Amino acid sequence: MKPRDMPTNHFFNQDIVSIKDFSRQDLEFIFGCTDRVSALRPNEKAELGKGRTLGYIFYEPSTRTRMSFEAAMASLGGSSIGIFDSKSSSVEKGESLADTIRIMDLYSDVIVLRHPLDGSSRFAAELSKNPLINAGSGSEEHPTQAMLDLYTILKEKNKIDGLTIGIVGDLKYGRTVYSLLYGLANYNVNIHLISPPTLSIRKESIYDVEKKEMKIFEHEELDDNILTKLDVLYVTRIQKERFPDPQEYEKVKGTYTVDSNTLRKAKPDVSVMHPMPRMQEISHSIDNTKNAIYFKQAAFGKELRAALLALVLNENPI
Repeated sequence: MKPRDMPTNHFFNQDIVSIKDFSRQDLEFIFGCTDRVSALRPNEKAELGKGRTLGYIFYEPSTRTRMSFEAAMASLGGSSIGIFDSKSSSVEKGESLADTIRIMDLYSDVIVLRHPLDGSSRFAAELSKNPLINAGSGSEEHPTQAMLDLYTILKEKNKIDGLTIGIVGDLKYGRTVYSLLYGLANYNVNIHLISPPTLSIRKESIYDVEKKEMKIFEHEELDDNILTKLDVLYVTRIQKERFPDPQEYEKVKGTYTVDSNTLRKAKPDVSVMHPMPRMQEISHSIDNTKNAIYFKQAAFGKELRAALLALVLNENPI
């Protein structure tokens, strides 16, 4: 596609805080851009971020998100600086989030923030002059994870409309779950939510989602009747760090385990996904099956985030 034929890039110099800010058209534009950026020759791709700096601030641990953003920026020819351990920064001395954002804004062209408090990314975006990307804010959202999840489903199933998707695990505290549901609300899908009663979805957080075309069903057990319907099984870990009472975590840890026996009961082509890290909820015995696409999902994370960075840093990226 020639530059003059490209749709207008509405993401140039814009924040990415919530996936609720994105329409289906927006998401499909991003997915198309991901395909095009991924297909570029390395020297062409390296022009999209040449001389630009990504600044990351992670107040919570991260492996895939932080590293995929760094790898994505490097693939665009840019560099990364940041904080991934608050003990090695002035945060340890008591520096406020506001001041940390203002300083990072001076040193970088785009900021990626992960913070344990709800509303942190929206607050930071108001302070930052450069684009800010939410890499996880409290138990609220993780928008780029949802985008890469949707992109993975699209690449694996060649569609999203018409699919039946199961989401199992910690639906109360898992911010990836909410962002994924907000994203899926743009499509005609059936959703089965499976969780212990104490970890069921926060109804106030999906009030608007339930008005959309997708149908939502809630269950406590991942039984044979549900498994035979699913095209995608999205597994999440129990979020130990978000439990106010450690004893409550002990009651629900290990509630679900997806293993070879689970796959025998499911559709032969069911795709098993996980935002990672995983604990005991997915057995290593299925890692080499055609159904396990969570490592492919992580790989797509780098490609999609590279496209997002290209879009926010360039008015006409490709």
